[in-house]
Amino acid sequence: MENEEVDVLVVGAGASAAAFAWSLSEKNIEVLCIEQGTEINPREYPASKQDWEISRQKDFHPDPNVRKHKYDYPINNKESDIIPTMYNGIGGSTIIWSAHFPRLHPSDFKVKTLDKIADDWPINYEYLEPYYNINDKMIGVSGMIGDPAYPPKVQRQTKPLPLGKLGSKLVSGFEKLGWHWWPSDSAIITEPYDGREECNSAGTCDIGCYRRAKASADVTYWPKALMNGVIIKDKCTVREITIKKNGLVDGVIYYDSEGKIQIQKAKIVILACNGVGTPRLLLNSISSLFPNGLANNSGLVGKNLMFHPISVVTGVFDSAIESFKGPPGCSIFSHEFYETDHNRNYLRGFMFQIGRGSGPLTTATGGLGLGKIPWGKNHHNIFKELYGNTMNIGIICEDLPEVNNNVSLDPVLTDKYGIPAPKVKYKLSNNSKKMIDFGNKCAKKLMNASGAKKLFVARHMNGYHLLGTARMGYDPEQSVVDKHGRCHDVKNLFIIDGSIFVTSGAVNPTSTIQALSLSIADYIKINAKNILD
Repeated sequence: MENEEVDVLVVGAGASAAAFAWSLSEKNIEVLCIEQGTEINPREYPASKQDWEISRQKDFHPDPNVRKHKYDYPINNKESDIIPTMYNGIGGSTIIWSAHFPRLHPSDFKVKTLDKIADDWPINYEYLEPYYNINDKMIGVSGMIGDPAYPPKVQRQTKPLPLGKLGSKLVSGFEKLGWHWWPSDSAIITEPYDGREECNSAGTCDIGCYRRAKASADVTYWPKALMNGVIIKDKCTVREITIKKNGLVDGVIYYDSEGKIQIQKAKIVILACNGVGTPRLLLNSISSLFPNGLANNSGLVGKNLMFHPISVVTGVFDSAIESFKGPPGCSIFSHEFYETDHNRNYLRGFMFQIGRGSGPLTTATGGLGLGKIPWGKNHHNIFKELYGNTMNIGIICEDLPEVNNNVSLDPVLTDKYGIPAPKVKYKLSNNSKKMIDFGNKCAKKLMNASGAKKLFVARHMNGYHLLGTARMGYDPEQSVVDKHGRCHDVKNLFIIDGSIFVTSGAVNPTSTIQALSLSIADYIKINAKNILD
């Protein structure tokens, strides 16, 4: 069945799609969004129930291969050192997101110029700064201005999250060592903002915030976009993008909520399916014009996958530091080791993201690399030693683009409709391994300076940041989209998610993804007529 043509069709309903759709709707542009998952009432998130920690291990597990939700698709990750994680639904992966909200540094946009590696972006920090500011205002960022690691920022919307006893301990270590630290910019409000409740420090951010204090896209951008007339079709799985003989895309073929084939026509198609889902859809959209996948004349669709390798150093303290209080991924960050230092044996750098301790069940079953507490007579004593007395330092490493790290179509594995599943190949580079080793040493030094009595180290295998598989650039032979997210090969097809990143930086990408999305929306608003002529 063919549906009536729309002006703009967006595939995906996560962070980038929500910001984009809202921006276009402010100019009364017709927007239809097709989303594979569905909406969840925030009051029904696991965080509102007593067994919330069990949900983190099952129905809200970040790995779709473990979660196996009816709206998920399988991923072949057997050849990947890091497991890609995501969530399908209105709000996308911001539902299971910790809401740490730093920006890229100015240096991140010119890595090749500075360090003779990777590539420069076709845009810079100054270009994105107005969009960072719009995005901050829309979602509400808690934090504090004056951070010397960045150019000056405008006032944050709410005051920083409380550092608590945990933060005070670690600040003492930072000060002893003379290292940079700053209260995290967090997409979690600390006072009522825009009709939403403030954070109550429950520590359940990554399984959905039932108070709506966390700025997931379902409670920030989407309500406003829907009020402006944007329409979302949920529980719909897009199979392929269709293309006309003149080389323009004209819509998608999808399975509706009842599993029936539908055709949706559109003048402009926008992909917002993340760094795994977007290349999967492009590679599955083959035609006589694009036998190797849509918009893939460069051969780079699916290539240069970046994750951000993460190592976690956990410290145990004698005194109770109430580390179960507060958002687990938001406390303090440090960019002391962010930029390249040629005295080290690797290039680029990493961020310290200070995380809080785990809940009781997670602590009892090993937490972030604590090791399982043995059952028996010592169980309660060891649990008492750990629970509320641990903190984590995440070493978030810049992941450099490598063409061998990629997403392709699996020749055997499919979803329930027979659509090929993505196959992810990713190997940790020698540069990343050296960076992790150095980062672990620095994190241990910081923990010791802060008074930790025992340390644990663990690699964090989940890849929350899916970047680089449809990179932007000037040269159509070396990139998939231009600086406006517009595919070089198909002028009415745009990509707005993390797959258009050129390099990864060493910070969580959501703030930059949404800023990019807003900038692309502005370009389309100004040039919509020319795009279609």
